[in-house]
Amino acid sequence: MVVDWVNFTPIKSLLGGAMIGLSAALFMLLNGRIAGISGVLGGLLTAGGWRDGWRISFVAGLFAAPVLYVLVRPLSPIVIQTSGPLLVLGGLLVGFGTSAASGCTSGHGVCGISRGSVRSVVATLTFMMTGFATVFAIRHVWGG
Repeated sequence: MVVDWVNFTPIKSLLGGAMIGLSAALFMLLNGRIAGISGVLGGLLTAGGWRDGWRISFVAGLFAAPVLYVLVRPLSPIVIQTSGPLLVLGGLLVGFGTSAASGCTSGHGVCGISRGSVRSVVATLTFMMTGFATVFAIRHVWGG
């Protein structure tokens, strides 16, 4: 593995992680709910879920944050190096995995582990190991 020292940002990354953790903790403290994106979005898509103003605000914030960021700093160019159908397949697999695991990386990895949930530790390890295996297989087995 080679570290890209030009783009290595440990301080920014640490601050970003701390902000995510603080946000999740405040969300739990103030609302009594877990800041898991799949649960928030899934609840919004259920019958009557649109009546939950906090869900609408949460999802709106997910869309508004990058828009506001662009007003302060330009984004780096986005380069997608795969086909549209493969992106759709990947999205469907993530959705299936999120459903099978009863949560996503934000719910299990950020909120669940911090609460000491064994189920969340197992789910997060499974997410991570599957990701590592997928990258290894695509890059070194199939040569992608």
